[in-house]
Amino acid sequence: MEPLLRLSLRQLASRSRLLLILLLAALPVALTALISNVEGKFSNSEFINHILDGLLIAGILPIVTMVLATSAFGNEMEDRTLSYLVLKPVRRWLIVLPKLLASIIVGGLVLIASGVIATRLGASSIVGATVLVLDGSLQAALAVGVALFAGVVTYTAIFTWAGLVSTRAIAFALIYVFLWEGLISTFFGGVRYLSVRGYTLAILHGMDDETFAPLKDRVIEFPAALVGAAVITTVFFWLTVRHLRRMDVP
Repeated sequence: MEPLLRLSLRQLASRSRLLLILLLAALPVALTALISNVEGKFSNSEFINHILDGLLIAGILPIVTMVLATSAFGNEMEDRTLSYLVLKPVRRWLIVLPKLLASIIVGGLVLIASGVIATRLGASSIVGATVLVLDGSLQAALAVGVALFAGVVTYTAIFTWAGLVSTRAIAFALIYVFLWEGLISTFFGGVRYLSVRGYTLAILHGMDDETFAPLKDRVIEFPAALVGAAVITTVFFWLTVRHLRRMDVP
């Protein structure tokens, strides 16, 4: 498993892909710093709704994981070396797991760093009653890190499966993210129980409900978010292993 993980990391961490990911991840930090310097202040709800949710969780998180995870098996399928992997006496889950881990490592580290740095920068600019909660507190940064990690893992499982079963995985991922996660889950509360964005926000609020109080009226229960993220990840991991076992590899 370790050689395949190293190979997958080298494949995913190409210069062009890393540059795109770093540029996207830098946006929340740059925007937070810009508003802090120009405006001199944030309200707690503005920072949470516009920077954390609107930009990072709803936009950059799924895009980065989509770019990485849909390409997890891309090189092997393009150069037709996937057959060499599946013909080896190796359990299929030991082939899928390194692919997932590589996407999680490359995307997760960058996204978590972006969210934590933006949160710390925003803390010094937040005004109002909630400044005493967020400013100087590590709990908010920890909540952001854990929530983003859960989102990365869940999205990675979904998009890795999509990249293996279809050559149009990017199109599927874009429709899923912007239609289901962005539009439908915003207007239909029950959909949040089947939404990775919903799980991420609920974990964020559940770990620090005082700081992230503006999310209270639009998140599901914390235990439901943990269970939902775990179930979705497990199901799509199993589906990927199952498809790899049954697919006809040229």
